[in-house]
Order: sequence, then C-alpha cells, then structure tokens
Amino acid sequence: MITLYTIGFTKKSAEQFFELLKNSHISKLVDIRINNASQLAGFAKGKDLQYFVKQICNAPYEHIIDFAPTKDLLSKWRKEEVDWNQYTKVYLNLLQERSIIKKYGIKNFDNACFLCSEETPEFCHRRLLVEYLKKHSTEEVKIIHLV
Repeated sequence: MITLYTIGFTKKSAEQFFELLKNSHISKLVDIRINNASQLAGFAKGKDLQYFVKQICNAPYEHIIDFAPTKDLLSKWRKEEVDWNQYTKVYLNLLQERSIIKKYGIKNFDNACFLCSEETPEFCHRRLLVEYLKKHSTEEVKIIHLV
C-alpha cells in the first residue's frame, strides 16, 4: 500500500501546517508549485520550507516543477477564462505529455506529501496529481488530504 498526502498552506498558521506534517510522519515534502518563492505565507518559501521540514519533521524537501500547471493555464484559471473541467483536462494532458509516471514512478512518493497553496484540495492540482498517480499505479494507493 502506497500512501500519498496533500496539503495546502493558505489559511494555516506555521504551527498548524507543520503539526499536520509532523503528525502524519511524512517521508518528504514535494512542492508542486510553479513558483516556490511565494510570499503568501512567510514559512512557505522554498528555502525556508527546506529548513523547517528537515528540522521539524526530519524529512527532505523537493521542488518538482513537472508536477505544476503551466503559468498560462494557472493564469487562465485565476482569470476565469477556463472552468474547472477545462483546467482538469489540460492539466492531466500535461502530466501525460511530461511522462511523469515513467520519469518519477509512484513508489518514490510513498508517504510523501504534495504541497500547493490552495486551502483545500477540491479545486487544486495537487488532488488531480495524486489521483492521476493512483490511477496509473499497479499498487494499491491511499490518498490523504491534510486540512
């Protein structure tokens, strides 16, 4: 059984965020944002996250841009030029075009937590990503959204 976690940092304090990660005993934090230097939350900048996750959760941090949507797709979503169904279709096609299953596999992400900024997973690419990994896995996969 492979377990995949997801988390968003928006509307969470640093304490809430890191306690969720620590209590889940994650194996690593995988940042799937295009830009990991965001100022939305001071603790969520890539360099700071790398330090905090290591110190607080004893886990490594990895930033994988292949898992992020394109800037164009994200911009269209934010401007409401595409609806969620259109966004989903384009994003899932991106994952396929980038051959993420072949390039990364899924076993490397057992107990990993996929990070994005959205508060909840419903309309976030982190949910689409873990569901895509699950769909293309030969193993049983459990998905847990930390909220």
